[in-house]
Amino acid sequence: MYAFPTHTAASVTSGGSPSSYLPPILVFRLLSDDWLSVLSAKFTVISPSSPLSTSARAALVSAAYNRVDTDLLNQYPSLRCIVSSGAGVNHMNLEECQRRGVQVANVGETHSINVADYAVGLLLDVMRRITMSDQYVRNGLWVTQGDYPLGSKLGGKRVGIVGLGSIGSAIAKRLKAFGCQISYLSRKPKPNVNYKFIPNIYDLATESNILVVSCSLTKETHHIINEQVLQALGKEGIIINIARGAHIDETKLVQSLVKGEIRGAGLDVYEDEPNIPKELIEMENVVLTPHQAVFTPESMGEVIQICIANFEAFFAGKPLVTPVVAD
Repeated sequence: MYAFPTHTAASVTSGGSPSSYLPPILVFRLLSDDWLSVLSAKFTVISPSSPLSTSARAALVSAAYNRVDTDLLNQYPSLRCIVSSGAGVNHMNLEECQRRGVQVANVGETHSINVADYAVGLLLDVMRRITMSDQYVRNGLWVTQGDYPLGSKLGGKRVGIVGLGSIGSAIAKRLKAFGCQISYLSRKPKPNVNYKFIPNIYDLATESNILVVSCSLTKETHHIINEQVLQALGKEGIIINIARGAHIDETKLVQSLVKGEIRGAGLDVYEDEPNIPKELIEMENVVLTPHQAVFTPESMGEVIQICIANFEAFFAGKPLVTPVVAD
């Protein structure tokens, strides 16, 4: 992530004189250095410290860094459109936005393919011990200590998908190709889906070797992976989380791993990012990455274009391209 520059970016022509009118957008945080130039070609980009910020009607926020709550909406009372550069909306008070007439958009399904690929990568790494095998070779231990302990195959494993939305569906599709047996938990059964629907998280854990967490973070899904679920998953169980850290009771996860009550975990998200429990860092059966499942150079370009399309629709008085509304 890149902090927004302290100055206000103004759009000018090559000769240095003001260009034709470009609608102003308030930008709280940029995902890359390239975004400023891309946005400035179409909008007048305003930083939160600018005197013009309180009159801005549209804003770009980062799911990882900006909470859209009553305080922010009070601070910038002119906002009527907020676009998030992420897919999750747990950082946004959608009910308050709706009450104030503020339209909200995210990036839709742009991240789904990248996150699904990453989830499968984490799972393969945990099961086949790829990262640890790499370190074993690099540290010269293959020569001095012989072969590294074997991992397990993925094919044939029973996988429970917690949340069969666009990301969960993409993960299920990939794991089915490996020969896995797929079950899922969702608010209700999905039409035209051949995977087994299990309406209870404990039953899903009991019937699974692997749980992949890919649901939205809500009050109902906060700590959906708790001590009882981990016990139901059992000693050969593996947890993969590419959704939000708060889906898992991290303290209980650490305890279960330390006691050998589950086999391993692959985590891209954590409860107190970027702080990670020391115990997790020291475990060879846990693969850790820094909340980057959504990011590839290709996805960064797609995300900025979706954000631009939403802003253009808003300023043209048209429906947002990827709107989000309160349930």
